Amino acid sequence: MKFSQAHTLQQISMLLSCEYVGDADFPVLGMNEIHVVTEGDIVFVDHPKYYDKALESAATIILINKKVTCPVGKALLISDDPFRDFNKLTQYFKPFEKASALVAKSAIIGENTIVQPGAFIGNNVRIGTNCMIHANVTLYDNVRIGDHVTIHAGSVLGSDAFYYKNRPSGFDKLKSGGSIRVDDHVDIGSLCTIDRGVSGDTTIGAGTKIDNQVHIGHDTVIGKKCLIASQVGIAGCVIIEDEVTIWGQVGVTSGITIGHKAIISAQSGISKSLEGHKSYFGTPADDFRKKYKEIAAIRMIPEIMEKLKKDE
Repeated sequence: MKFSQAHTLQQISMLLSCEYVGDADFPVLGMNEIHVVTEGDIVFVDHPKYYDKALESAATIILINKKVTCPVGKALLISDDPFRDFNKLTQYFKPFEKASALVAKSAIIGENTIVQPGAFIGNNVRIGTNCMIHANVTLYDNVRIGDHVTIHAGSVLGSDAFYYKNRPSGFDKLKSGGSIRVDDHVDIGSLCTIDRGVSGDTTIGAGTKIDNQVHIGHDTVIGKKCLIASQVGIAGCVIIEDEVTIWGQVGVTSGITIGHKAIISAQSGISKSLEGHKSYFGTPADDFRKKYKEIAAIRMIPEIMEKLKKDE
């Protein structure tokens, strides 16, 4: 998430009431999670295990809960609770804006696009040309839809990321300040749910087709011309490359990559990154042929056990 204008390190430290390390005029251009940071961004880290990753990332301002050696060309914001203060920044730069109409006045809807009765179009939503938005679709604020997109009834685009910190008092929610981008010629079935990014975009690439009742988590990037069948659940921060096929009821864990033209059979569980141009099946998912050989071998176990008993 980039800010509408540049701020200084000192300004941000005053906003958070925290100490800083670096030039007071050090430029702060935005804030992002570690997998999407660029120069000028703030990234937060609150566990020693991830200090080096944050300090060595592309981010140039690190919101951290311990004073450490500041890398050359970067700056630190020292906070007793970086998670809390990252939320403060999201609230300040991307506050919730109450809706005042079923279709917001600030929404931009392209030529020949049809919005059926009961659809909610939030603030600053942009919809391209020749789209069909069916009844009871919900597009939260700032969602961007390309041209020739169809979204079927009851789907929700832009709900918050499922991201919590476990504290003694209960689960503390990380606020979502990102959005969703849907490119051209995408079809989204009924009752799908796509979460917005924490600070960046959840992205659906051009030509991708999504069946009914699919969930896509925050900051996930789905490539071009993918096919995703019903009841698939995809966690946050997943990268699905172009022309991947995922059949029904597949579950995908967070933070992994599924390679170009991979095919995932129904009811598989994806627990690690998978290479492209291969077919996969099972839980945990593995090469299709290998998995079926394993199943065939398992079916032979009773026969082998019976034979061993007779030999005894």
